[in-house]
Amino acid sequence: MNVSQENTSKVAAVVKVGIVKADYEEKVEKALRTYRQKANIPGFRKGMAPMGMIKKMVGKSILLEEINKLVSESLYNYIKDNNLNVLGEPLPSESQAEIDFDKQEDFEFSFDVALAPEISLTLSDKDKIDYYRIDIDDDMVAKQKEALCNRFGVQQPVEEASEKDIVKGQFVELGENNTPKEGGISVESLLTPAYLKDETEKNKFVGKKVGDKVVFNPSVACGGNDTELAAMLHIGKENTADMKSDFEVEITSILGFKPAELGQELYDNAFGKDVVKTEEEFTAKVREMLAAQMQPESDYKFGLDARAALEAKVGEIELPDDLLRRWLVVTGEKRTAESVAEEYPKMVPDLKWQLIKEEIVRKYEVKVDDADMLEMAKKATRAQFAQYGMMNVPDDLLDKLSLMHISEPTRQAEISY
Repeated sequence: MNVSQENTSKVAAVVKVGIVKADYEEKVEKALRTYRQKANIPGFRKGMAPMGMIKKMVGKSILLEEINKLVSESLYNYIKDNNLNVLGEPLPSESQAEIDFDKQEDFEFSFDVALAPEISLTLSDKDKIDYYRIDIDDDMVAKQKEALCNRFGVQQPVEEASEKDIVKGQFVELGENNTPKEGGISVESLLTPAYLKDETEKNKFVGKKVGDKVVFNPSVACGGNDTELAAMLHIGKENTADMKSDFEVEITSILGFKPAELGQELYDNAFGKDVVKTEEEFTAKVREMLAAQMQPESDYKFGLDARAALEAKVGEIELPDDLLRRWLVVTGEKRTAESVAEEYPKMVPDLKWQLIKEEIVRKYEVKVDDADMLEMAKKATRAQFAQYGMMNVPDDLLDKLSLMHISEPTRQAEISY
């Protein structure tokens, strides 16, 4: 068996795998014997069919299978042993000579291989990229403090309904002369005026007190939203189309929202017990929380700037465009030459950036171990919780969620839609 390589350009090559009968003959004979032992052929005991018959039945298919395995193994061993940085996968060469498996005993298979370009990149302490930190001003801090007060606030009875309060009562369907409809709906339910779509219907509840009665039209109030109407009246969505009646609501309770007050209970709820003890410490902690929330934006900006600087430093990168486009068409079930021609230019920048990153990792021996991955996952998980003002996430939960983030291996340097 002979494997050779001929470079057709700096980023493309043809790898040829030559096979003679001695390379595959024994493997084919062994496969035929194995098939014969297991074959159930009418007129012969199991395993006793003549070998000549077996060869006529499956000889060619077994030959093709064994040659295919041998060629694949030889090709990928060559790529591995010679450290070829291949993009995509080898493709049967367009210049492959026709092969006659019925007459030939020796074969040569040619494969077109897309090679990653050589990238020249040298970094030093003279290469500098600015890192921008987002300024956390007093207005941002005040709004976040207000948000935390609202988050840990409570519902409590109030005397008079406002738009944001929850109004609870007995909803009774009305018929003629605004009297209860016989057989109509009578259900205990609730609503919040602020969520009603119609301003006139909404205003009917504002300023009302417990014991007051309000006549309104739920269908109009919900703006024709079947889901909201069904939830309000406790009926199926299929019954909402014909529900146009007015209803009388006798208000039985009104719940208003009271934000949490500044104090130890709020501080403990927001950041953990005794982490914060004064309003000054609370304000400082909120500012710290906002800074942590904004850091991913700073990181993102730095990443964009670093990428632009490194791409400019590397300059133009030659790619085996024709081979890559061919590979995308061959490996994509729903891809066509036309769709690839349209999408390929959008994929090229990310592929080039991936190659630059790989060169940095290789040249400067960048190592990422499990501890690094776990810490990065924790950082991302903390940031997700911080978006909702949750700063005191238990360590065991943080560890569990972070491990979930890194449980699946990721594939790099892959071209895909």
